[in-house]
Amino acid sequence: MVGVGCMNRLVSYIKTFALWELLQGLSVTLRQYFKKSVTLEYPEEKTPQSHRFRGLHALRRYPNGEERCIACKLCEAVCPALAITIESDVSDDGTRRTSRYDIDLFKCIYCGFCEEACPVDAIVETRIHEYHMEAPGENIMTKDKLLAIGDKYDAMISADKAADAKYR
Repeated sequence: MVGVGCMNRLVSYIKTFALWELLQGLSVTLRQYFKKSVTLEYPEEKTPQSHRFRGLHALRRYPNGEERCIACKLCEAVCPALAITIESDVSDDGTRRTSRYDIDLFKCIYCGFCEEACPVDAIVETRIHEYHMEAPGENIMTKDKLLAIGDKYDAMISADKAADAKYR
């Protein structure tokens, strides 16, 4: 019995002085070094993106140009991060419309609850993920900015909505 314990101790000393764990780690590195790289050159190469990706917000309009938002404030109520601020007025024709619709992108957790809660499909999260802010206050998406994004990317938003409806 004493011989086995002594032998285990001798093997342990040899492994310690031979840096066995280091050699095992280097063998992993050496094996990976000769495998084909899977790195993408980002701006030129892009990975496929799901039509359900949640990125930058947008407000949509009806085909006649009228904004969809009816100021029901459901998106504001359902937002877990309290990132949405809505103020409403009654317009000349008696309908309720938003006078202020702000989303703080620093607070937003991109959960999609606002999009799901909207009864008229006014607020959507686009697949746009390449945006940045440089000046203080640019993180607040105002109604005008949101409508401009919705107008600019309307074709993409409509295509994503159609693809999403196909999977439901």
